[in-house]
Amino acid sequence: YCLNDIEGLENPTSENVSRWIWQRLKPVLPELSRIDFSETCTSGCIYRGD
Repeated sequence: YCLNDIEGLENPTSENVSRWIWQRLKPVLPELSRIDFSETCTSGCIYRGD
């Protein structure tokens, strides 16, 4: 499978993947405060559910 083949990840940027993960984990991990997503050593994002 490719990320593009997964519903909701048709445009799998680091921000979109982080949001997709957040939406699935937050309901079962209510203490979740952020997702750190790294693409390389110098690029990625931090998602805090905003």
